[in-house]
Amino acid sequence: MSVVIRDVLEHELDSIVAINNAAGPTILPLDAARVRWFYDWASYFRVAEVDGHLAGFLLGLDRNTDYTSANYLWFRERYEEFLYIDRIVIARPYRGLGLGRIFYADVTSFAEVRVPLLACEVFLEPHDDVSLLFHATNGFQEVGQQVMPVIERRVSMQGKNLPSFPFVRDTYLNAGERRLPDVPWLADRVHALPEPPRAAGGA
Repeated sequence: MSVVIRDVLEHELDSIVAINNAAGPTILPLDAARVRWFYDWASYFRVAEVDGHLAGFLLGLDRNTDYTSANYLWFRERYEEFLYIDRIVIARPYRGLGLGRIFYADVTSFAEVRVPLLACEVFLEPHDDVSLLFHATNGFQEVGQQVMPVIERRVSMQGKNLPSFPFVRDTYLNAGERRLPDVPWLADRVHALPEPPRAAGGA
């Protein structure tokens, strides 16, 4: 089995919508306009390709995005710097292959040279022991709870401290030209834009 984690391509956005909306009730729906917004503004938007087939994706946003998700805003009100995992979705035929752990290793590698905290939420209504255990074994801890507006479901707000970040900050980000070395694995997304748009929606 060949697994590749890479940035999403523009022509794959319709497939992203299809994978997302077939995932089940624990994943909020996407439409073409919303996934295009993520394509333009997400700091991290990568897909898993298994033997040449699109198998899943993960979306991450930094605190400078004009995103109105209640869970994202919860973190922005409390933390100066973070990367927020908005969603991770694995297509049904590819579940059980360990893609979630591969994605989380990759997004951690991406985040730890940029921010001190990786953030997400896990549904508590219905209680999701599998997801809670998955996040706990990947270094996340509960940092609060809230009831999501509109859908009125309680979620556990989860944070993972990234201990490598102080070294990166002091050695590279706050020194000299304030930049990371120019190598591919440290590069930002090509489609990440310099300033967020106004009046963007969130879910």
